[in-house]
Order: sequence, then structure tokens, then C-alpha cells
Amino acid sequence: MNSIVIIGAGMAGARACINLRANGYTEAITLLGDEYLLPYDRPPLSKASITQEDEPQPVWLMDETIARELKVDVRKGIAATGIDPREKVVALSDGSSVSYDKLLIATGAKPRTLPIPGIEHALTLRNHEDSLALRQRFVAGRNIVVIGGGFIGLELASSAAKRGCHVTLIEAQPRILMRGVPEAIAAIVHARHEKAGVTVLTGVGLSHLSQDAVHLADGRVLPADTIISGVGAVPETTLAASAGLAIDNGIACDQHMRTSAPDIYAAGDCASFLHARLANRRIRLEAWRSAQDQAATAVENMLGGAKEHITVPWFWSDQYELGLQIAGFAEMGPVTVARKPNEDTLILFHLAEDGTLAGASGIGPGNAIARDIKLAEMMIAKGIKPPADVLADPGQQLRPLIKG
Repeated sequence: MNSIVIIGAGMAGARACINLRANGYTEAITLLGDEYLLPYDRPPLSKASITQEDEPQPVWLMDETIARELKVDVRKGIAATGIDPREKVVALSDGSSVSYDKLLIATGAKPRTLPIPGIEHALTLRNHEDSLALRQRFVAGRNIVVIGGGFIGLELASSAAKRGCHVTLIEAQPRILMRGVPEAIAAIVHARHEKAGVTVLTGVGLSHLSQDAVHLADGRVLPADTIISGVGAVPETTLAASAGLAIDNGIACDQHMRTSAPDIYAAGDCASFLHARLANRRIRLEAWRSAQDQAATAVENMLGGAKEHITVPWFWSDQYELGLQIAGFAEMGPVTVARKPNEDTLILFHLAEDGTLAGASGIGPGNAIARDIKLAEMMIAKGIKPPADVLADPGQQLRPLIKG
């Protein structure tokens, strides 16, 4: 009997199960998750799970009813401990093993660890249990120090501020959101955090951490009831590496999300892949929708297809009442065109040297920029060269630019 095993019960793993059945696969599916929970959504962990009034419950991607209807053998609290690509067997933490015909590795990422003395005093956020622990510590009047000015650090700083904490955020780089976010948009986010009472320190190094303080390289000492390290994530590749799979900024996949081993695929934060839209440049994406899209590509190819993963990346983050969205590859567009629909909203279009739209970044209240970013995403997918004057004029609609 044919069987598919999926290691990792996050977004990519859950979507793979759903897509397998939607594509007509009727044989056995085994989903392995090291948490004692069914697959749940992770973006709320840094936001709603901390700030909502009621005791938070996971937002399920697959509940018991769905798992039963899909006929997925979900093994909760059971981790994969080894993969034998030759025998096509996965060893499990309970001492058993499971065989596969096709295997999908969706192990995600783990928090990056800072190489400084006392780092053990800092908490990190990866799962629902971590979120509950932070929620208990975010008490009005407490001193919270967040290390890292990326999205996770900023979202946690926002959540702590909403709960009435005194928050200081430390970023070693010259500004927050250095990776993938234009300076003009980062400046808006910075200002909004300061308006909420967050002290944002940039270009600041760390000396060490103690149980109740963060010691900066310049000698300053910041008292802290809770210290959080939010300095990014690294792909979880331990299992794949021990099985002899190629590793290159994640589990190295080709443009079909196929690894270096026969019949083994990878998807989500743990995987890097060759992107056909970027002349087969290898990239790795840490985003909710990217995990979904990569799982869809992997599933189609596990079932005999030859689909290339060419989906345009899209990412969002909520910062207080502001919604931030990014589509495409901003770093591939050296020419920037600004569109300002109103005083509170900014959209930046990033054009390649030949005029092709490579990326778009936007920020504004609620979903103010969602429509234009979606249209930009469609233009990027079609390789359109939009007129710069139209992009810059909020009085002109973008939809007519999308040609067949």
C-alpha cells in the first residue's frame, strides 16, 4: 500500500494533508508533530494570543473532525528522530517507525540564539506554550526588554505595550526592519512604536544579560522583569542533515521543492529552493502564505507532477492599527516609486532597471493598502512594466495596468 509521511504539523504540514486529499490521493497519510496539539496557526501567537481578554485557544488549522474526515493519522507529541532514505523509514521518538513511499519534511524554523553571556535568561517565542508564558509576564507596569527589531520583536513589543508594560526594544542594526523593508516604511513603524510609549534603541550592542537586566555594550543597564530574544529564526534542518540531505540555507530543494534524496520533499520555513522567476536563485522564505504555497507545489509533484514553484512571495504584519504588506522582491528593484493615497498610507513600488515591477511594499491603517498590494502582486506575476507616473498618482487606478 502506498503511503505519504509528513514530518512537521505546522502550516505546511497541515496544508499538505488537505491538498493531498483535494488532489485525489486516497492512500495513507501520517502527520508527525512533536507538540501535543493538532496543527494550529502561528501568526496569532505574538499578537491576539497575548492581547485578547479571554484565555487564548489555538486557532486550529486541522481539528479532530477535519483530521477524521481527511483520514489523516495525526501522531501528536511524537517526533521524528531519524530518516533512512535508502529503506524509506522514519524512526520515531516513541521507539516505533513508519515507512513511506513519499516523504515531506516541514519542520519549520527555531529561534536564533544570540552568542552572548546570559542568553539563557531570555525567553523566545515559537509555540502556543511560549505565547501563554509571555502573556502571563506581560502585566501592566512591568519592564519588558525585547532584543531584536524584526517583525517578531516588534509584534511582541506592540503586544506588551497594549497590556500596559514599560517596553524597550533593542536593535543592533542602524534601524529596525533592516531585512526586506524599505527605510521609509520602517520609519513609520518606528514612529508608531514610540507613540505607543515603546523606547526604541537602534545601533546598540549587547554586553551580557543577567536575570533582571540587559547590559549594553556602552555600559548602560536596562532593568527587566522579562527579557525576550526575537532576533530571527534559523531553519530546522537537524533531521535532514543527519539523513544526508543537502543543506544550503535550509533543506536544499530544487524548483519542484524536491530535496537531494529520492522521494523526499520539503516545504515551509525549513526549506530553501530555486526560484524560476529569479533565474533559479536560491531563496528561503519565512512567511505564512509561502508555507501554504510551497506545500501545494510539493504535493502536486509528490503525486507525479512537474510544477515549478514560481509563486510571488507575500507577507504581512500588524503593528498596532497599521497593516504592513510586502509582495515580490523589493531588493530586486533599484528604482522606487512612491504612491501616497492619503496622509496615513504609503505604498512603494520597486522597479527593476528595465522597468519591470519586482516588488511592492505598503503600510496604512487596517487593510488600506491591501487592494493595491494585491494588484501589484498580480503585475509582478505577469512581468508587467507599469508606467511610473501611473504608479505614483493615487488618482489613477492600477487594475487597468494588468494586461492579459
